Amino acid sequence: MLTILNLEHLEGSARERLDPMLYDYIAGGAGDEWTLRESRAAWNRVQLLPRMLRGVANRELTTTVLGSPVSFPVLVPPMGFQGLCHADAEVATASATAAEGTIFCASTVSNTSLEAIAQANGAGPRWFQLYVYRDKSVTRGLVERAAAAGYSALCLTVDTPLAGNRERDRRNSLRMPAHLELANFPASHTAQHHHGSGPGSALAQYIAHQWDPGLTWDDVAWLQSISPMPVVVKGILAPEDAKLAVDHGAAGVIVSNHGGRQLDTVPAPVAMLPEVVDAVAGRCEVLVDGGIRRGIDVLKALALGARAVLVGRPVLWGLTLDGVDGVRAVLQHLRAELDLAMALSGCRTVADITRDLIL
Repeated sequence: MLTILNLEHLEGSARERLDPMLYDYIAGGAGDEWTLRESRAAWNRVQLLPRMLRGVANRELTTTVLGSPVSFPVLVPPMGFQGLCHADAEVATASATAAEGTIFCASTVSNTSLEAIAQANGAGPRWFQLYVYRDKSVTRGLVERAAAAGYSALCLTVDTPLAGNRERDRRNSLRMPAHLELANFPASHTAQHHHGSGPGSALAQYIAHQWDPGLTWDDVAWLQSISPMPVVVKGILAPEDAKLAVDHGAAGVIVSNHGGRQLDTVPAPVAMLPEVVDAVAGRCEVLVDGGIRRGIDVLKALALGARAVLVGRPVLWGLTLDGVDGVRAVLQHLRAELDLAMALSGCRTVADITRDLIL
């Protein structure tokens, strides 16, 4: 299995395996990539105030997210095109996530079908991430398929009416490799990613053509009406938007800036997390992603009020380097780091991680 000193070191090793265009797609952000860098740096500005003599000989990392038991509070977020990293694509990541006892969120734009992902995920809890298409019948069909395949929540991404200014992808004229397909859709959708409609990013062109930029809060209520699954709204930064999400029936919100890939110079999710937690006032569960590379980051997120975190790029680096085993190694590394951080801060259980741990 992959040996990991720390998750930051994985990126360089994975970069050596990947085509430069594909590496840039995964690693890159929007504009000057200030937000991409800030999302990592902001975690280091949060200081901890540990407590001593708390009897931490035995720690317990289990918790629940939307009622689903998880072995520790780290989830795998929706990330499309995982076939860029490994031949087994999302099937490998879903299998690894289930083996580690936590939640996998399948992307709308996966290279393997949501049904194949569900089969690989087995009895593990799984969510389906949704982009709302201009053709609402496409959206309805995806929701119905996800429900039939046993997904337990619908994760609605709301921060992508259009693709952000991802200059690396524009420079590289990003195209999906010919051997991959957009497995949840007809061949015509795959062709758009293979060929594009001119210079620049084929993904950005697909988003502009297919996804609905007119999405409003009324659409959240509409999804609630057609989905037997609870809806989690992903891409929230403003506390007022978190309140609106709850008002429109969301069971959870994910504080996220889309990995720094949408609007540059927006704050790091951790900077907004306490305000979002206060704004929803316990009416829904709050999760956070963005720049999490250490178990200490997970500890900080929970202390600031998050129910759990989602960790993206390191999972893709692990997938690139060693498939199923690489993803498992990343999750196991985070679990071990969180366990140590809890012991050193005086927290025996996840419930012991409270805001008074933050200086």
